[in-house]
Amino acid sequence: MENLLRCWVREADLPAPDNGTLRIPLPASGTTLSVPVYYWSPTGWHRFGPPYLAGAGDFSPPCDAVTVAALLTREIPTGTTAPDITPPVPPAHAPHQAPPAPVSAGADLVARVADSVRRTAAFLTERRKHTADPPDLLLAAEQALVLGHPLHPTPKSREGLSEAEARLYSPESRGSFPLHWLAVAPSALATDSAWTERGRPISAAQLTARLAGPGLPLPDGHTALPLHPWQLREVLHRSETAALFDAGLLKDLGRHGLSWHPTSSVRTVYRSGAPAMLKLSLGLHITNSRRENLRKELQRGVEVQRLLRSGLSKQWQAAHPGFDIVRDPAWLAVDDPDGNPVPGLDVMIRHNPFGPQDDVSCVAGFISPRPSPSPHAAEGRRQHADQPVMLSRLAEVVTRLADRTGRSRGAVAAEWFLRYLQHVVRPVLWLDAEAGIALEAHQQNTLLLLDGDGWPIGGRYRDNQGYYFRESRRAELDARLPGIGEQSDTFVSDEVTEERFAYYLAINNVLGLIGAFGSQRLADEQLLLAAFRGFLTDVTSGPARLSTTLPARLLDMPVLRCKANLLTRLHGLDELVGPVATQSVYVTITNPLHR
Repeated sequence: MENLLRCWVREADLPAPDNGTLRIPLPASGTTLSVPVYYWSPTGWHRFGPPYLAGAGDFSPPCDAVTVAALLTREIPTGTTAPDITPPVPPAHAPHQAPPAPVSAGADLVARVADSVRRTAAFLTERRKHTADPPDLLLAAEQALVLGHPLHPTPKSREGLSEAEARLYSPESRGSFPLHWLAVAPSALATDSAWTERGRPISAAQLTARLAGPGLPLPDGHTALPLHPWQLREVLHRSETAALFDAGLLKDLGRHGLSWHPTSSVRTVYRSGAPAMLKLSLGLHITNSRRENLRKELQRGVEVQRLLRSGLSKQWQAAHPGFDIVRDPAWLAVDDPDGNPVPGLDVMIRHNPFGPQDDVSCVAGFISPRPSPSPHAAEGRRQHADQPVMLSRLAEVVTRLADRTGRSRGAVAAEWFLRYLQHVVRPVLWLDAEAGIALEAHQQNTLLLLDGDGWPIGGRYRDNQGYYFRESRRAELDARLPGIGEQSDTFVSDEVTEERFAYYLAINNVLGLIGAFGSQRLADEQLLLAAFRGFLTDVTSGPARLSTTLPARLLDMPVLRCKANLLTRLHGLDELVGPVATQSVYVTITNPLHR
């Protein structure tokens, strides 16, 4: 419910209510939604009570999430980009036009909301029964994102999974499963690798054979290709895949080997102690996209590995030794006899630089409230009678540091936030300034490293989809790695790069973190916004200033362009399909950093 209302407030750029009650007019339904406001967040992480329909009577029950989704979607006309909820913007920052919403868009969104609600309820029930985390700290962190993106209308919708499959394949239910393996004939194999060990090149085929373990009945000369078990069922019904099986170019080897664990992205799987993670194709709609790997993304992962080895990584590490990119240096895929990629069979091999006891977690999971057996849960923080105790690890860390140091939680939170900016955000800005590469560093793509006390000491970026090579820096990047971008389709206009960089790093990541501090009553958001302003000023004018344009954009512009997840979902856009500039709906919001 809160996700839906947050999305509507953001995408309509609604102001804070005067009297503690948000009123949302619903002219298409001839009524108004009345919503108690428990907390109004300058950055968008509002807390709401149960909404009611105006005039429904004193004893009417509150609306549920499915009802609210249906009411809100009626306010967005089909066949338009909903100009009535898209505030006007200066011509230089005009919105990208989204395709008309299909007539069935509202019904599809409502169905996905219902699916997300049902699965979230099941995950919470499961977590309250089984509270213990696994001993592997990375795995525990990857399974921590129980509620999902706080500003997405359907964060846990996974249409196509049965109840039994959802328990098995979901990180929230701590599922695990062995992989399904295929044997690929040499003539059908497409692959590349920049993986090395002690300077020796290692092929993707060598890596998957190692990951499969002993006993896999692999025919001579063939390559072992791992698949998600659900994906195998999906691709077997596709004509291009069936033809390869009929021709003997693919052979089914069955399920094999040790179990792997789904991570926060669902399709990337992890096994404690393994040298690699596997980013598998998975044709489920998760948030805004069907999660099947694209060939250009696989090529981009290898390309970035080679680019970093060209000397860029050494420069970056010299400036910021605590930050790096989790490398995606090898991949396997299948081509048909004419050399065309066969979709749905692509596998990316991701280097695993972490040990089981490394305290590392994606920011999204770190700040997400979740059922917790923590002793701090009994400290009277249940702010409202209908809100169960749900604590994030962020709240636990800040509270523990405050208890240990004798300082207030607000003071500890402010210092923690400043350290985060220096150890995680500044290195991302450095890469843009020095190399012209903007990272899609949203909270799930950003890994946070903590010391033994819980303070930020570094970070990692992961995701072969989320690189923006600035068009204005093409010559410099090509000098570092000749031919860069020719296959990976990674160069993007500076205008689009600026818009996306501001959204992913500033709005989603940093402002989202500030919203978590505020909505969880750990710190004053205005204080943290002031700290962020000071940091941005220092980045461009301090002694270690960087020549990146993002800080000035964030400080000077009264409005910012922001991804609209509700509208993107309503229009049925897949963020992995088509040109970068039109993959999502963007709206204009008030910039909370602007004085």
